[in-house]
Amino acid sequence: MANLKEIRNRISSVSSTMQITSAMKMVSAAKLKKAQDAITAMRPYADKLTELLQNLSATLDSDTGSQYSEQREVNNVLIVSISSNRGLAGAFNSNIIKRTQHLIDNVYSGKNVSVIAIGKKINDAFSKKDVVIENCSELYDDLTFDNVANIAEKLMDKFVTGEFDKIEIVYNKFKNAATQIIMTEQFLPIAKIEGKTNVSVDYIFEPTKIEIVEALIPKSLKTQLYKGIRDSFASEHGARMTAMHKATDNATELRDQLKLTYNKARQAAITNEILEIVGGAEALNN
Repeated sequence: MANLKEIRNRISSVSSTMQITSAMKMVSAAKLKKAQDAITAMRPYADKLTELLQNLSATLDSDTGSQYSEQREVNNVLIVSISSNRGLAGAFNSNIIKRTQHLIDNVYSGKNVSVIAIGKKINDAFSKKDVVIENCSELYDDLTFDNVANIAEKLMDKFVTGEFDKIEIVYNKFKNAATQIIMTEQFLPIAKIEGKTNVSVDYIFEPTKIEIVEALIPKSLKTQLYKGIRDSFASEHGARMTAMHKATDNATELRDQLKLTYNKARQAAITNEILEIVGGAEALNN
């Protein structure tokens, strides 16, 4: 059994760790509220914009295509992987790394695959594998729609110029503080909408329907990327709050066990001292 000083040091160390994890949990909880409100407020707009674009696109002639919906033979693939800049968030980052690796090794095996990293963790994981072409980790320093729109415009340019034939987004979708859903969404080309051929159209278009669709597509793509990053941002704080909550509970349990061990060791030491005193006194009397 460890001596009393070692146990006291361990109790002190565990207590300090518990204070840190508890503080991190409170900070993440405060940030989560703001991030959750942002993605909750944005989803109806993003969903309605997507629905409107789908309805309009379904009514266009099949030979009327957009430069963003051109289907090409897939040889060059770009994966936009969204992680966080910091760890201590449970499996939040490792799940993104595993999904990205799965796409590279299995789904697009034999293709030329590149990665744009949004988050230091995903950049650190793939930078040594020579697949990361751009690191956008600084985006979290000022997460605004305009800054995300700049990245989306670069992605659209890379597709239109033929640099990449397909672009995918990998991120954590926020469900609640304890649950994040790994998502892989096709960014470009725009996926064909199934089951929308019989859409009832009772609109008067000004300007033309085609011009409206052409204007909506870039806006929809920018919104899609922004929603993905916002989802990931909220998921990060939810995952970190949950991880720190579990860490605090584990530290509390370990501290209680160490205190029990300390009290037992202290009681044993006191008992031994009493026995030694009693034994010494009996020896003197004899």
